[in-house]
Amino acid sequence: MGRLPGAACTAWALLLLLQWRGPGVLAGGSWAPMHCNVSLDVAPELRWLPVSARFDPAYLRAALAGVIDSVVPKWVHAVIRPIAEKLELYVPEPFAGEIRGLCKAVGVNVGDGLLLNLAYESTAFCTSIIAQDIYGNIYHGRNLDYPFGDILRNITIDVDFLRNGEVQYTGTTFFGYIGLWTGQSPYKFTVSGDERDSGRWWENAIAAFLNRDVPVSWLMRTVLSKADSYQTASMMLAQTPIIAGVYYIIGGTKPNEGMVITRNRRGPVDIWPLDAMDGGWYRVETNYDHWKPPPPSDDRRTPAIKAMNATGQENINLKSLYNVLSMYPIMNKDTVYTTVMSAALPERYMTRVRFQK
Repeated sequence: MGRLPGAACTAWALLLLLQWRGPGVLAGGSWAPMHCNVSLDVAPELRWLPVSARFDPAYLRAALAGVIDSVVPKWVHAVIRPIAEKLELYVPEPFAGEIRGLCKAVGVNVGDGLLLNLAYESTAFCTSIIAQDIYGNIYHGRNLDYPFGDILRNITIDVDFLRNGEVQYTGTTFFGYIGLWTGQSPYKFTVSGDERDSGRWWENAIAAFLNRDVPVSWLMRTVLSKADSYQTASMMLAQTPIIAGVYYIIGGTKPNEGMVITRNRRGPVDIWPLDAMDGGWYRVETNYDHWKPPPPSDDRRTPAIKAMNATGQENINLKSLYNVLSMYPIMNKDTVYTTVMSAALPERYMTRVRFQK
């Protein structure tokens, strides 16, 4: 994915400051994202309307156009947009209804809305860590790095998805993006996804249309909605056909309930579980197969391993894990947000939007 030039990023940031109806933006540091509730008892077309009312639709339209123009080749846009407009033929519910409702609320073409959701499936450079303390408690943290940080930091939201007034699951996402790369099912499991390079995103989009496979972030949300246990969630994440390779990192509530699932489109390539009895009390996953060395140009793995070893199993908790994820280059100029979570302590789910001058 190409990056916006520096001047364009500055322009987007200025536009955001003028138009976004949210809390103040800091010059640097971190801040809590907007917290939203989405009721799953409401029809898909309507469930995001209370959230959309908190954003300026003019800014959102400009942001969408900017991302699509930068990410989607013009010939791909011309070919896929008419197909994408026939949403109901390719996209299952509730995702089709949610995209349709969001596009209507913001005032954009539904084909572009779907293209944006598919484009976000690519280039999500991330660091995820799953860890177990000496008492058997499981902690899960992640950084999400993305090139369009000047836009995305200010539309990052924490969402409680409610059913019958109760929190069914929680996730962190960008407004308008219905998938989840980070989420928690209370007292059951936590999950994050890290992109695994497997072709241009539009090739994956075409594969999705032809094979009726699902985007990787949509599967995460489906699992959060439907899986009743860590074991069930692990099976669904490992076996469900998806449109692209990915690393799914999942944590449970009991000792050794944690693993990295390396995926291709059809199924698992590798399962890498916690093994605290044999020294494997944590697992670090970035965007490269763990059995291969990371490229020197993007080695976040080695600093993360050194930081985890320096912290020690006896000192690991949500705070110390957040500190690890705050170290350079684990956190870097492209880091949009950091989340730490533990399914056994769902009330301590915490996201911070990150910003470096």
